[in-house]
Amino acid sequence: MKITLKDGSVKEYGEAKSVYEIAKDISEGLARMACAGEVDGQIVDLRTELTEDCALNIVTANDPEGLRVIRHTASHVMAEAVQRLFPGAKIAIGPAIDDGFYYDFDAEPFSREDLDRIEAEMKKIIKEGHVLKRQTMPREEAIRFMQEKGEPFKVELIEDLPEGSEISFYDQGGFVDLCAGPHLMSTKGIRAFKLTSSSMAYWRGDSEKARLQRIYGTAYNKKEDLAAHLERMEDAKRRDHNRLGREMELFTTVDVIGQGLPLFTPKGTKMIMKLQRWIEDLEDNEWGYVRTRTPLMAKSDLYQISGHWDHYKDGMFVLGDEEKDKEVLALRPMTCPFQYYVYKNTQKSYRDLPYRMSETSTLFRAEDSGEMHGLTRVRQFTISEGHLVIRPDQAEEELKLCFDLAYHILDTLGLAGDVTFRLSKWDPENKKKYLGDEVYWETTQNALREVLREKNVPFEEAAGEAAFYGPKIDIQAKNVYGKEDTMVTIQLDCAIAENFDMYYIDQNGEKIRPYVIHRTSLGCYERTLAWLIEKYAGKFPTWLCPEQVRVLPISDKYEDYANEVLRELKANGIDATVDNRSEKIGFKIREARLDRLPYMLVVGQQEEADRTVSVRSRFAGDEGVKPIGQFIEDVCREIRTKEIREEIPEEAHG
Repeated sequence: MKITLKDGSVKEYGEAKSVYEIAKDISEGLARMACAGEVDGQIVDLRTELTEDCALNIVTANDPEGLRVIRHTASHVMAEAVQRLFPGAKIAIGPAIDDGFYYDFDAEPFSREDLDRIEAEMKKIIKEGHVLKRQTMPREEAIRFMQEKGEPFKVELIEDLPEGSEISFYDQGGFVDLCAGPHLMSTKGIRAFKLTSSSMAYWRGDSEKARLQRIYGTAYNKKEDLAAHLERMEDAKRRDHNRLGREMELFTTVDVIGQGLPLFTPKGTKMIMKLQRWIEDLEDNEWGYVRTRTPLMAKSDLYQISGHWDHYKDGMFVLGDEEKDKEVLALRPMTCPFQYYVYKNTQKSYRDLPYRMSETSTLFRAEDSGEMHGLTRVRQFTISEGHLVIRPDQAEEELKLCFDLAYHILDTLGLAGDVTFRLSKWDPENKKKYLGDEVYWETTQNALREVLREKNVPFEEAAGEAAFYGPKIDIQAKNVYGKEDTMVTIQLDCAIAENFDMYYIDQNGEKIRPYVIHRTSLGCYERTLAWLIEKYAGKFPTWLCPEQVRVLPISDKYEDYANEVLRELKANGIDATVDNRSEKIGFKIREARLDRLPYMLVVGQQEEADRTVSVRSRFAGDEGVKPIGQFIEDVCREIRTKEIREEIPEEAHG
């Protein structure tokens, strides 16, 4: 057989060879680094025997897939360590993930001290250097094998596989785990690892099933790479909006109110108000929108017309019982069906279109308790929602304008460089989930694809991510831990007008069905605030800060002047306070810096005499003395233009 290597060279063998044997034949050093093989584009175990001509690439720890193999093997070592230390623990699943690995156990919760003990035991197992051996069994034998070992979760996984399947296992010196692989040749291949945290998880992600304990870890080929990763994780913890937002007193949650129902404090409320006022003024005054205000709930009749009752009911809060009550209501999960009736309130002609409606919409969705997190996934949230009723010939231009508006907002917030773009398509294998036929979906998907191409942004396509009524352009971003969420969405809907008998009168006096664009401009205010907290680590651009300036009198004698400065700041729309505590000025400055304030104005005898302020900022440290009018003019310009000033390093503040 002929084996074509990555560099184009060819190796010939007269008998079957494993991937590992071929790696060893190429070079002993390569064999030591080898983690897996890539055969004709497919990742395979090093133990895989090759029997016919193929293209082969030896995957090492320098490759992302090689790193996944190291982490997968580390998860098995961790599972063995747990069962050595906690013999009653039952194992569930333990995959490699983007930045590490995890394993789920039916056991008591693990403490940090437990994780340290497990780490120490893992080091022993790695040092023992067990060779990992792959073996297979027929399905029925595999079920009996795991039943005898007392592993009910593994039994369930095997029972879900088709009858007649050959089931693979990996044995690492007596610890045997159900697994498809691939794995390293020996536990000694794990050179740098760390267990990072533990949490509760549901078996198979179902809240109706067993509660398990999940241990997270990560592994790298080099200690230096592990150290760099752990430093990134520490930075992520410092930036985590769920911690930092509470620490900065922007929001809180209360058990008796409920999960996914955050309370915004005055500071957090002010930030959201600033965002909301900006978006509303932008849309209404510059982008041609009209503003609506619609109910927070409606009868089930409305959702039956829109299709939400059939396609989205499980995600809604329903008020009443269909079998007992004459009238069943539901809190709205989106605003579109309400705005359709605003459009229908008066007859429209072709000259009235596009008719762009926008609303600051509070919505409700029955998120699973296991899915909720901080401000990124909640049960009540507010979005900059809009629906554009358009003529078919306006679709291309209006879709582009929706994209431009969203990008302008992201760019102004300093977030445009952090996003990726996705064309979310239907799943043709699950047609019952969607409205419309194949022609409808191909037509609408092509329209959105062309917008992305014309805007010259890289994008991926994802089947099964569309709304039930149409495809979407989703603008995605990751949080500090790498989890991706949709921040902004633009959807094309060419079918819904029929359901609501929406039409416009064309130039010939005929009734024509319009198209609808569903879109957000900023997206969800709660999720955006979380994003901003993590992006800026709480050091927001001045215009967004709930407190923009703090006046610091050197002593009580200058309180009157400090309050006079405060009045002038507030008269010019600047959010400011005075720190009139009887503390030393150095202490006040340190406190203001810890509060991440953009500006501090120190005032004393000379400043009062000269009608000036001594300016300190996050951006330049000591900015010197300025007339109060000059400072106000500079800051108002910064706020008006929404400038994002560059921060100086913390140590440069002096």
